[in-house]
Amino acid sequence: MTVSMLELSKTRIEYTESGTGDAVVWLHGSGPGATGMSNFGPNLPAFADFRNIVFDLPGWGASPRHTDEPLIFHAAETVTEAMTALGVERAHLVGNSYGGGVAMRIAIAHPERVGRIVLMAPGGVLPTDAPPWPIGLEHLFAYMAGPEPSRDAMADFVRLMVHDQGLATEALIDERFRASAAAHPELPIPPNFGDLTPDLPKIQAPTLLLWGREDQTVPLTWAPAILNGIPDAELRVLPHCRHWVQYERAADFNRIVREFIADPSETSGK
Repeated sequence: MTVSMLELSKTRIEYTESGTGDAVVWLHGSGPGATGMSNFGPNLPAFADFRNIVFDLPGWGASPRHTDEPLIFHAAETVTEAMTALGVERAHLVGNSYGGGVAMRIAIAHPERVGRIVLMAPGGVLPTDAPPWPIGLEHLFAYMAGPEPSRDAMADFVRLMVHDQGLATEALIDERFRASAAAHPELPIPPNFGDLTPDLPKIQAPTLLLWGREDQTVPLTWAPAILNGIPDAELRVLPHCRHWVQYERAADFNRIVREFIADPSETSGK
């Protein structure tokens, strides 16, 4: 497993690479302290027979952001350029929350670059009656807006992400708090993520939506707009699970995602 900084035409992006085989690009969420490896690191051993490329999206981790564009649109173009630089013509995309929005945008703008897509409670598609925001987004935006990161606020945020409170460990809270203090996003509140709703029918890739039934950040009631908007989409709902499906239901997540992206009817670039 190697960690590298990739220089692009207008910016740079950090990524972690492991495994060999068909390419899978992993796209993390926008929560405070999020990085590619904090979202997906424990899942990667189950995908060792794939070429896993785990990005820190612009503005998170060590990857800078130098733009006023909508966050999803800017990140999607940055990741697409990075794929080209890494020799990846086509990849499966796995996106959590904000990263799910980035995956959808890549599939809209560059359909030829995408094999299959897995989206865990993706961002980028808001209901017409929002705000008010779900409690998880309220805490996310409050943390981003705060003058200084607070460990207590981080603890509240992490506990909202999981249904099983035993998974909100002190070690996890400390890890996310340290990462957020080092790279606290400076964003308008709510951030300008960009709206993907009108373009969902352009997504050609087979798409799997994974949702925690008890999600309090991107609630299950938001799923139908995406499920009905993407022509080839299916939805799996996992009970006793909130927003971090890949963490809270890791074994189920690994099995379901492997089965979906390993479908022999789809191949991806290496």
